[in-house]
Amino acid sequence: MQFDFPRWKVWATILVTVVGLISAIPNFFPADTVAKWPDYVPHARLNLGLDLSGGSHLLLEADVNDVAKQKLEKMQNEVSTAIRRADPALDAGDVAIDTNTISFSLRNVKDVDRGRELAYKQTNGVGVTGQRDWNVEVRDTNRVVMTQTPAGLADAVNNTIETARSVVAKRIDPDGTKEVTVVRQGASRILVQVPGLQDPEGLKTLLGKTAKLEFKMVDALADPALIAKGEAPAGDQLLPYPEGKEGMLAVSRRVAVSGDELTKASPGQGQNNQPVVNFSFNSNGALKFARITQDNVGKRFAVILDGVILTAPVINTPILGGSGYIEGNFTTKSATDLAIQLQSGALPVALKVVEERTVGPELGADSIHKGIIAGAVAVVLLAIFMIITYFRFGVYTTLALVINALLIL
Repeated sequence: MQFDFPRWKVWATILVTVVGLISAIPNFFPADTVAKWPDYVPHARLNLGLDLSGGSHLLLEADVNDVAKQKLEKMQNEVSTAIRRADPALDAGDVAIDTNTISFSLRNVKDVDRGRELAYKQTNGVGVTGQRDWNVEVRDTNRVVMTQTPAGLADAVNNTIETARSVVAKRIDPDGTKEVTVVRQGASRILVQVPGLQDPEGLKTLLGKTAKLEFKMVDALADPALIAKGEAPAGDQLLPYPEGKEGMLAVSRRVAVSGDELTKASPGQGQNNQPVVNFSFNSNGALKFARITQDNVGKRFAVILDGVILTAPVINTPILGGSGYIEGNFTTKSATDLAIQLQSGALPVALKVVEERTVGPELGADSIHKGIIAGAVAVVLLAIFMIITYFRFGVYTTLALVINALLIL
């Protein structure tokens, strides 16, 4: 029997096999040695689990009360906006928050039913339970009161924790190529295991920031004497600079552009080669950014991260391209960490570490050593059996299996 294979298929098979074998080489050298190799040499190694390579183990917990507070504030803004846009207009007082409720009073009793209907339209159903996330009722003849329901709060917590889990996973493994474990545990906890990482402090730093980015205008007319007393002008808030910088700055409470509208963030170099974080907005964010910079040339705007002012430059010219960079006395590592945090999105709730462990690689190394011995013995015995049984074809089969195993690596 004679087989006739086209020459190009033979060479293609040989090329793929050689490339695969070369790519498997890093698995037979220590990680420290592989890290020193030139960039053009393959570096990818088989990812081992926490039980074999050791690593960091963190258990994170979200504050359920913080979720409820955020939900209250969000509903307060939505109801306030709905009242302002009501047509015909509603003569209502300010929307107030009290513990687990928000409420507003109507000066004209005839508007009570319409006010209640307006509030009801801001609520939503909870899954297929038939319940609403808020109860709406009228008290004292003219006051509309909205109360969070247990089902609504539980649903909000569930959605928030799931979003937080996704953000944590993206921060640790942006490319999705590592064997990390990021899973929920219970109603408000997230378990994080990162094999091979022996730096839990660095991991906590990466996960510890909410990474809520905001751009707000600086109030140039704010009285320095009031700021020194810690008093913010109406419509403003006082925010600090990072540690090492003294003083507070009065900025508008209104968010000009939010970090939610970022599409890309990456570390880079600015003037004088100092580390910066480059960013780009989506179309909606780019439009807002262009409008705010066009309308405020010569004024200052603050770049705020988690309630701390990173920088507050003067707008010299309109920024129309929807992109820019953030300065903030960064190191290369801190710029990279911030870029990862912004790229993965802001955490919807702050997470605190409730359990922390560093697993050493010693036990795993022993398991790997014994596994290699067992595997080698098995391969040798199998090869002997194949060769004795099938002679020359046993040699071919054994060689093919070894090459296949290396290609899988």
